[in-house]
Amino acid sequence: MINKQKIWFLTLFSLILVLSVYYITMPSELLTSPTSKSDNSKKTTTSAKVTVNESDVLTALQVEADEERSALAAEYNEILTNKDASTEEKNNAYEGLKQIDEIKAKEEELEKKLKKELKLDSFIKIDGNNISVTIKKKDHDYSLANDVMRLINEQYDSKMYVSVKFQN
Repeated sequence: MINKQKIWFLTLFSLILVLSVYYITMPSELLTSPTSKSDNSKKTTTSAKVTVNESDVLTALQVEADEERSALAAEYNEILTNKDASTEEKNNAYEGLKQIDEIKAKEEELEKKLKKELKLDSFIKIDGNNISVTIKKKDHDYSLANDVMRLINEQYDSKMYVSVKFQN
């Protein structure tokens, strides 16, 4: 039997999903300001388009990770609201939801730390002991990658495997 909570959750989740797909598929021309016929304004909008396209890589990665987490959270919520699920299954689902929130908070904390200390725009994804860092920078700098790895490993007690990827 479907109750009101499930209907509201599915409605809001589908709305968020539709809006995120719409934002990703929206042409980049709509995100820039209107152009006039002068040469100066054409140069400005071209640079604005480049800026939007560069940030799209990190935004797309963030949206993809959020969609994966939302799907997993929906599965856990389904287990939690299922009357036929055992106590152990519900406990595991609750722990899974807590773990999703903790990982997301840690990723955001690391991104802020990279932004503050190294002045880098980045996307971080944590998967167990593996941490994948995508940095928005044109130049591939080994010393910068080492600095990022050290900064992230300082935040953990155990050894984490950090991979750094530079995206333009």
